[in-house]
Amino acid sequence: MSNQLDDAAQLAAQLLARRWLPRSQPLVKRALIDQELWRAVNERVAAVGLRVVDNVYADHISVAMLRPAEVAVFGETGLAANNNLDLPRDGVALLVVVWALIVLPKRQRQLARAEEAAEGQGEMFATDKPLPNASSSAPTLSYRSLLADFGNQLGKKMRLDSNLKLLERQGFITRKGEDIAEGPLLDLLLDYDTLAPRILDGALADVLARSTDGEASPMLAAILAARHNEESDLSDA
Repeated sequence: MSNQLDDAAQLAAQLLARRWLPRSQPLVKRALIDQELWRAVNERVAAVGLRVVDNVYADHISVAMLRPAEVAVFGETGLAANNNLDLPRDGVALLVVVWALIVLPKRQRQLARAEEAAEGQGEMFATDKPLPNASSSAPTLSYRSLLADFGNQLGKKMRLDSNLKLLERQGFITRKGEDIAEGPLLDLLLDYDTLAPRILDGALADVLARSTDGEASPMLAAILAARHNEESDLSDA
C-alpha cells in the first residue's frame, strides 16, 4: 500500500471517528490542495455510503450520507421526515433561526472583507486571496436576546434550553457562557443556496427582522434592506 493510500485511509478514519475536522489540520490542508489525495479520501468514504462535505466559507470539513445510503439506512419513511437527527420540530425551527442569525451575516462579512482585500491587492491577485475564516467573521448570539425575541415561538425557556443542548451535541453550535457561536457543522450540513433565498424572500425574514441581538441584528437588517433595494430596482427596470 502506498503512502498516498495510507494518508487517504488515515484522513477517512479520522472523519468517521470525529465527524468533522478543522481545515487547518495538516492532513486536511494537504487534501484540499492535493486532488489525488482528495479523490482517494472520497473513494474511501464512498465505499461505506458517505461523501466528504467541504465549504470554503466554513472552518471544518465533515461527512454526510450519499443518497443511496440514506434510502438504505432510513428507508422512504425516514427520508420523508423533516430531519434524520431526531430533532423535534421546534428544534428544527430553532436551528433555522440560529443559522439565519449567524450564517447570513457571516457570509456577507466574509465576502465584503474578501472584496476589500482584493481591491487592496489589485486585480492580479484578487482570485488568490482566501476568504476570512468563519471564526473571525461569524457573529455570536446573545442567549438572552434569543430567548426574548423567539422564546414564545420556540417553546419557552425550557424547550429552548433543551433544543440548544441538542444542537450543541450535534455540532451545530457551541456555547461560550451565555453566548451562542457557530459550530463545526452549521455552515456545512445546511445548504446556503437553498435556505438563504427561502428565508430572505419568505415570511421568516419579517420575524428575523425583529431580532434585538446586539451583533447579528444590525447585520441582518442591512442584508434585508439590500435585498429589498435589489427587488425595488428590478421592479422599476
